[in-house]
Amino acid sequence: MPEKTPDRTPSGPTVAEVTAELAGLEDPRIRAVNEKHGDDHGVNLTKLRALAKRLKTQPDLARGLWATGDTAARLLALLVCRPKSYDRDELDTMLREARTPKVHDWLVNYVVKKNPHAEQLRLAWLADPDPVVASAGWALTTERVAKKPAGLDLTALLDTVESEMKDAPDRLQWAMNHCLAQIGIDHPEHRARALAVGERLGVLKDYPTPPGCTSPYAPAWITEIVRRRQQQATPADT
Repeated sequence: MPEKTPDRTPSGPTVAEVTAELAGLEDPRIRAVNEKHGDDHGVNLTKLRALAKRLKTQPDLARGLWATGDTAARLLALLVCRPKSYDRDELDTMLREARTPKVHDWLVNYVVKKNPHAEQLRLAWLADPDPVVASAGWALTTERVAKKPAGLDLTALLDTVESEMKDAPDRLQWAMNHCLAQIGIDHPEHRARALAVGERLGVLKDYPTPPGCTSPYAPAWITEIVRRRQQQATPADT
């Protein structure tokens, strides 16, 4: 990351002004809920998005907000940044700084996926010994499984999931499980094996799932989404 970043855009607010506004949105009740999930901020995300909409895209401000290290400021930064403006090393540094789940998820989904270095980072992060960093590599792989599977070795991915997911740390395990489910959902030729791997490992089988929501247990997840897609593809009886 650069040592210094501009504090404001030519006609925009300063980092101090924006962080002061964020502080005014702080709600102790929201913070208490978020802290249970590892996120140390108390700003309602609807209000955060409204602020981002008002600020619009401001790359310099985004870098300044990120540099504060504050979780709410970093979330806002990810909403007002220009994803393609970051180079590979900058994104790698940012990911390693993003230790709270929400910042990590937004960085990968809102910024890295839209950046031209996404594939290079995917490959590098998959092999990283840090499980949190590796989970980002798996998240990017899941994106490719769903949207750009050409060139991916799905059999090898299933091999890795089968051998490593059971004992992986929570965040990495969750990301690998998502990839397993996505392979089973989107690739019928691998569905039977994906189901078998999920059943044998039993990862997230007992995860508490609210009524009306899809279980993250891969066999249940695959079966339900495939059922819905088949139902949508079948014309309703008239």
